[in-house]
Amino acid sequence: MFWVIKGGPVMIAILLGSVLGLAIILDKLWMLFRIRMDYEDFTSSVLSKVAEKKFDEAKKLCEKYSNYPLGATLKAGIEKRHLAPHEIEKALERAGNSQVHSLEKHIGGLISIIGIEPLLGFLGTITGLIKAFMAWERAGSAITVSQLASGIYEAMITTAAGLTVAVPYYLICNFIISKIKYISYELNDASTRLVEVLAEMRKQ
Repeated sequence: MFWVIKGGPVMIAILLGSVLGLAIILDKLWMLFRIRMDYEDFTSSVLSKVAEKKFDEAKKLCEKYSNYPLGATLKAGIEKRHLAPHEIEKALERAGNSQVHSLEKHIGGLISIIGIEPLLGFLGTITGLIKAFMAWERAGSAITVSQLASGIYEAMITTAAGLTVAVPYYLICNFIISKIKYISYELNDASTRLVEVLAEMRKQ
């Protein structure tokens, strides 16, 4: 509480941003934890059933994991198996994009918070220095360190707070984005393999 008071009004904005950013981070980390699965094992199981023309079983397996991006995407492709290959690809692409879009929800907000926090810290530095110089102007040659301390405190604390929030949030955000990119790669790879299996079946 001491640091918040000494940091001045800008600290309130920094704290609000940090709380909102933390909420987004926790939500995304929990989401990524919930959708963990053995990608290769699941994909192979589904494609094996499709190759054996056990479409209902393949679909049921996908429905069992319909809350997972991979399950929902492959299900969309299996349901469109009667269409031409390029139409199946479009259906899989739409389903995959929808899943990735859902995973990326609020990431833009988190990136904005990471960018704004240091700027708020620098703003606090400026307002703190202005406060210190105004105190100096009022006191003139009788200025004391204690009269300058309030403004200097605000300048230093807000800068430190903004960077303290932004640096770890930046690292965590990059981790989340990299995980989403990898999931996107898995969806594209599984979709391509499904189209190839369905195309091969048509040749038989």
